[in-house]
Amino acid sequence: MGGLALLWGSTFLWIELALNALTPVQVTLSRCVLGAATLLVACLGSGRRLPRGRAIWGHLVAAAFFCNALPFAMFSIGQQTIDSGVAGVLNATTPLWSLLIGVAIGAERGLRPVRLGGLLLGFTGVVLIFAPWQTTGPVGWGAVAIVAAAASYAVGFAYMGRNLTGRGVPAISLSAAQLIAATGLTSLTLPAGGLTPVEIDPKTAIAVVVLGVVATGATFHLTYRIIAAEGATNAATVGYLLPVVSVALGAIVLNEPFSPRVAAGMVVVLVGVGLTRRHKRAPSPTASTDLVSASIAPRV
Repeated sequence: MGGLALLWGSTFLWIELALNALTPVQVTLSRCVLGAATLLVACLGSGRRLPRGRAIWGHLVAAAFFCNALPFAMFSIGQQTIDSGVAGVLNATTPLWSLLIGVAIGAERGLRPVRLGGLLLGFTGVVLIFAPWQTTGPVGWGAVAIVAAAASYAVGFAYMGRNLTGRGVPAISLSAAQLIAATGLTSLTLPAGGLTPVEIDPKTAIAVVVLGVVATGATFHLTYRIIAAEGATNAATVGYLLPVVSVALGAIVLNEPFSPRVAAGMVVVLVGVGLTRRHKRAPSPTASTDLVSASIAPRV
């Protein structure tokens, strides 16, 4: 989880640097291509094969849309007008969306008042960061795009957990195949700005390679492994670790401003997400034994 948070949290920095020379479509396609190539080499090098069968590839295409093609595009579009640190903070709403989806599909039952309050508090924090009362134009739409990406991640995680993991297919095979599917989906958007001539400098080229190989390929494989081991909702909780990384890198590397309003919104989001992760404590073995003993003890 810690490794995933560090790698995923740095994604927003690399996107910001890549956008200096590439269009959003080009950034999205390049990270899909490099990520898919990285995982395909790892898959074949480990003696694994890509999944076979029309049904599983149908699920992979659907998961690739919600977990890769759509959110990757939304991040690239959104970060044209908002800072990388703010993008990381808004992406921390992924666990909130996951909880809502879990309730909707019946995976989360008996939503307690504390968790419901956390859900509402988290969205209040998003509104505080978005500040619709003073933010207009492209900056506002950029924030909407990032929140849409976070919600799409949550849908993708839930779909992967229900239809792809736990079926005997290695995670490296699934992750490689899904990024291949995402590459195909993203290729369809090339007419929308993907054919623009590119003049790329060494700094931007390094950012694109790191974004594709590390922040997309390696990060996505780790995500798949955590979904398989811990479930979609728990995998999404890594989202609230991202703001620390994204804000720190944005401020240190890109000299991005960090306003008190954004700081307050980030705190509210993280507190809200933390409350949604609170569960009832399981009764201790001693307490359970005492209850059983009391229930079977003869009454005098």
